[in-house]
Amino acid sequence: MTKVKRKVGKYEVGRTIGEGNFAKVKFARNQETGESVAIKVMAKSTILKNKMADQIKREISIMKIVRHPNIVRLHEVLAGRTKIYIILEFVTGGELFDRIVHQGRLKEHEARRYFQQLIDAVDHCHSKGVYHRDLKPENLLLDAAGNLKVSDFGLSALPQDGVDILHTTCGTPNYVAPEVLSHQGYDGAAADIWSCGVILYVLMAGYLPFDETDLPTLFKKINAAEFTCPFWFSPDAKALIDKILTPNPKKRIRIKEIRRDPWFRRNYVPVKHTEEVEVNLDDIRAVFDDIEDQYVAEKSECSDTGPLIMNAFEMITLSQGLNLSALFDRHQDYIKRQTRCVSRRPAKDIISTVEAVAVSFGLKVHTRGYKVQAFPNTTSTFHKLDSIVVLGHVHFLPNLYNGLHMINRS
Repeated sequence: MTKVKRKVGKYEVGRTIGEGNFAKVKFARNQETGESVAIKVMAKSTILKNKMADQIKREISIMKIVRHPNIVRLHEVLAGRTKIYIILEFVTGGELFDRIVHQGRLKEHEARRYFQQLIDAVDHCHSKGVYHRDLKPENLLLDAAGNLKVSDFGLSALPQDGVDILHTTCGTPNYVAPEVLSHQGYDGAAADIWSCGVILYVLMAGYLPFDETDLPTLFKKINAAEFTCPFWFSPDAKALIDKILTPNPKKRIRIKEIRRDPWFRRNYVPVKHTEEVEVNLDDIRAVFDDIEDQYVAEKSECSDTGPLIMNAFEMITLSQGLNLSALFDRHQDYIKRQTRCVSRRPAKDIISTVEAVAVSFGLKVHTRGYKVQAFPNTTSTFHKLDSIVVLGHVHFLPNLYNGLHMINRS
């Protein structure tokens, strides 16, 4: 029996290569050119349910604005009756994060090459008025030739007329600049440069410059730029990192000065980049037109008495020194991938869902208060499921079994 090939526009869709809580990523091939692409598939109902229309629209618009050889390329956006298809460059080399985890620290010349490509990409973003705000090795991909590709612009800020200062506290704690934590506004370009400095340190050291078991202590060290460079860092590399990881953003080195630095310029080959024609975002607006009215209507119905939504930074602000290390499960001697989720559903609903899924895996469940633990029923069946802590309406679920992905934003 011949298998029917699925098509989306001019793309022949193949296997699933990734799956998250809100989207699937599928391999596909452009039938006109033969080019391999990745298609991010999102259900319109999911976008509406989670009130994600503005965020996705912004991320897609940014990716279209910042076309560059060291940035994952957005080809186009298509819309079906029930789904939205985001056609992206197919990057085969995986995350830079994974390379560090599996191989440890990089040689200095390798780290410098990736850092040069990162600075090229970030400089291009800044020239377009775009600030990434979540630069970290997990968001840096590698292509088949080993070239770096910046991805994940979900927290990025679009240019706004007359607005030079940003106020949203966002990013990944270990990579975030001290001024972002101050809640007094910050320069997006200087904040991105700080994150680039942390990335360079991680590439060369194999571990983070700022890494504590509780976040208040972590932020105290970030604010003071309290770190030391390993003995194997060359003096020139250490000098550049010191200039980048300067707590005062006004004294922090800028990209044009980084480009003149002797260590940076060693074996530097500027990327060949042809400036794109003027970007038109009308196609993106058209894709979202048929769901925008529903989204606005649903947004207007939201009550001010709904559940309080706090991000991690706001929780820390209210914690008054509370040690949150148990929620983050960090260890200082290695870098570890973690997943954290948030839900608006009541704690009892989350717990009952977790229990049901765990039982379906043949696990024995023990629930006490807001903590759920699961164990194998027999010695012949081995599954490991970390503890799940449910705190009010904010749920941190580290290292969950893949079968539990349905809980996120449930």
